[in-house]
Amino acid sequence: MKRIVQCVPNFSEGRDLEAVEKIVEPLKNREGFKLVSYEPDKDYNRTVVTLLGDPEAMLEPLLEFMAIARDTIDMNQQQGEHPRMGAIDVVPFIPIDGITMDECVDIAHRLAKDIAERLEIPIFTYAEAAVQKGRKKLPTIRKGEYEGMIEKIRDPKWHPDYGKPSTHPTAGATAVGARLPLIAYNIDLATDDIEVAKKIARAIRGSSGGFKHIQAGPVFLEERNHVQVTMNILNYKQNPIYRIFETVRMEAKRYHVDVPSAEIVGLVPQDTIVRSLKYYAAVSGETLDEELDVDGLVELAKKHLKFRDFEAKKIIEANVE
Repeated sequence: MKRIVQCVPNFSEGRDLEAVEKIVEPLKNREGFKLVSYEPDKDYNRTVVTLLGDPEAMLEPLLEFMAIARDTIDMNQQQGEHPRMGAIDVVPFIPIDGITMDECVDIAHRLAKDIAERLEIPIFTYAEAAVQKGRKKLPTIRKGEYEGMIEKIRDPKWHPDYGKPSTHPTAGATAVGARLPLIAYNIDLATDDIEVAKKIARAIRGSSGGFKHIQAGPVFLEERNHVQVTMNILNYKQNPIYRIFETVRMEAKRYHVDVPSAEIVGLVPQDTIVRSLKYYAAVSGETLDEELDVDGLVELAKKHLKFRDFEAKKIIEANVE
């Protein structure tokens, strides 16, 4: 049986498209895995890369990719809306088919060791690959961002899991982990008032009394001239997309703000979309057609969940097949 993982490296450049192309070049047209997408965002100044395939085939190309990112991005100059602590900010491995979480943890540690030794970038392991319990959550590790990490990493409590207790002078630090699929999900608000986004994010995120498996915050998108509630859904089965979307719409009403659209960054399991579409079908007194193909699911997701820039290749199963 083939072993298939999803790997989603995030690097801290989303504005210089020539640099983005240069950085992702080692991941293109490789045997054993597919570069499904790379999505630069000017406001976040970040690019999310999605790889799918054999993890063993990914390891050397990932090191080449990271070496270029290290040499291209200067974190002393980098600014953007997304929290970050390094040029290559985070590299998670997600089991998809024919592979266990424990195997993904092993792969994450092998890559982490090689990055530290060959690229001289300190590595923190997180999620299921975390060496220390207090480092399972990425926001905890990344707190203080690049600027704060320069001092933080010197504290014995925050020495890296691999590498020296000092940040790379231009590339900072990187987190490498293994986790279940999470949904990187953003909801657009038809206002430029960041306070509205802050209040809604506070209402839905788990740390402030909202949904248990939601991490959320406010962002102003200069390119679009509106704010956004940006989030990670850590468990889409317990916190389905439709429930988050409808809650945000409900909260936005008190501020007289419309919710015109939303976006998925990276890939989602097909089950994520199906679960939400079943809700909207039930609202209409109908049942979702179990034989609906991927393109049909995409069109319904655009209609009910207001996804923009959404297409079949955003669904994991469409790429695996």
